Amino acid sequence: SFTIGKYGLGTLLSLGKLMAVFYITCLFFILVVLGAVLRFYGYSIFRLLSYLKEELLIVLGTSSSESALPRLMEKLEKAGCSKPVVGLVVPTGYSFNLDGTSIYLTMAAVFIAQATDTPLTLGNQLTLLAVLLISSKGAAGVTGSGFITLAATLPLVGNVPVAGVALILGIDRFMSEARALTNIIGNAVATVVVSGWENEIDKNEAKKYLG
Repeated sequence: SFTIGKYGLGTLLSLGKLMAVFYITCLFFILVVLGAVLRFYGYSIFRLLSYLKEELLIVLGTSSSESALPRLMEKLEKAGCSKPVVGLVVPTGYSFNLDGTSIYLTMAAVFIAQATDTPLTLGNQLTLLAVLLISSKGAAGVTGSGFITLAATLPLVGNVPVAGVALILGIDRFMSEARALTNIIGNAVATVVVSGWENEIDKNEAKKYLG
């Protein structure tokens, strides 16, 4: 209501477009990018999603990727990934492999710049991208952490007004669901890939559940 009252009803359309583009980008990243990585190792992203459907529903309901952390580790071990690799890669990934949060931060920052008529040169955009990608490593896997990280990072860039985060406050909860889902799927794929690199995966079990 604050956003509509201050900026008008036309803001709803712009926010709707932002949400749609964000969801499409996350879906593309999961199915095409992560799917190609898994396919290179002989596994299917669709089989992985089906195998982790219960964990994904938990994440969807809580908007927090950390809520399914214990179950994710258990499932990956069952799928053939060695316990040492799972114990290292998954917890580390929750700090350094937050794909959904990285996508959200960059898209939200550019949206705020456009909405506030803040000019961004190519150099500004590259600087913004670099800073946000680095700051995303400090985001937690809980609801709203991406928004807090965005608000804390924008002042460091300089030319994007931090007050603009109020524009997306109303839809952050809905975008948080896609962020969390992308994060947990990215960590699952990373664990399978690292297990393959290190020859620490039971290929028979992996083929059974993910092939």
